[in-house]
Amino acid sequence: MNIQRRQFLATCGLATLSTQIPLLAAQGKLSPNTIIKPPRLQVGDTVGLIAPAGIVEPKDIEVVQEYLTELGLKVKLGAHILDRYGYLAGKDADRALDINTMFSDRSVKAIIAMRGGWGCNRILPLLDYPLIRSHPKILMGYSDITSLLLAINARSRIITFHGPVAISTWSPFVLDYLQRILFNREAATMENIKSGEVRVEAIAPGKAKGKLVGGNLSVLSAMVGSPYLPSWYQSILFVEDTNEDVYRVDRMLTQLKNTGILNQIAGFIFGQCTDCSLGDEPSFTLMQVLQDHILPLGIPAWYGSMIGHLKDKFILPIGVEVEIDAEAGTIKLLEAAVS
Repeated sequence: MNIQRRQFLATCGLATLSTQIPLLAAQGKLSPNTIIKPPRLQVGDTVGLIAPAGIVEPKDIEVVQEYLTELGLKVKLGAHILDRYGYLAGKDADRALDINTMFSDRSVKAIIAMRGGWGCNRILPLLDYPLIRSHPKILMGYSDITSLLLAINARSRIITFHGPVAISTWSPFVLDYLQRILFNREAATMENIKSGEVRVEAIAPGKAKGKLVGGNLSVLSAMVGSPYLPSWYQSILFVEDTNEDVYRVDRMLTQLKNTGILNQIAGFIFGQCTDCSLGDEPSFTLMQVLQDHILPLGIPAWYGSMIGHLKDKFILPIGVEVEIDAEAGTIKLLEAAVS
């Protein structure tokens, strides 16, 4: 075990115990509109692994199991995690069943999606949102997992976490935020690595406060018009994407504009558009497109946050109150994301 992991285990072991599901939530006495924070993680907890989207290989599970074990966590596999159905990791009903089962399983304290790909939108009508609300726990992933994060936040009113999937690179950067936010209940400030390649470019300066919402732009735009999206009013919207031509990003932002979403938000963050290109035809740059859509809103906004398809990424709690600074490129949590 390397020094980084030893330090991680030692620090997490000092965290105050907090495994009890909030009593009022379990008894159904909370208002339906009250956001529930899932209990924090602790060394020794069991993490459930699910495959709600693309196909998972056995070797991927072996690597993840070994890594999570070294972090002091136990692992429980979804019953259908290795299923195959075309390009999906099993039939819709079975993938949804694994999610519902993991939430109802009291031995499981957190749920991490193995990978993204495609498929989560297909199973949203099959999730048991009242069951999920009565058993709040950490759910984490990104890319196609955006569907689950937003839908469960909107319908079950639980804080969800835009962060690494199980097959991601669990770098020291990621582990630091994992420890601070999910184990230690820290209201952390997320800031790009000063010497890193990811640079902040302000679209419009300023600071703003609001509930943090967002995820993969392609997935989010495909959910518009469905009953699985949270309120956008005075929110801080973050998006990211990968392998998209700039005109497609323009098209998706235009959709968010035409449906009235952009006009409601208090702040905007575009993380990374990894391997995005100008395409073969004459094109705007990505920054020109962002300026066209965001500058007229008169809100703080920037491009280049460490969000998306990259090695070092933030862990962003969806539904938590934050304050952003567009010039500094920082996201400050104004409250703990877990109980």
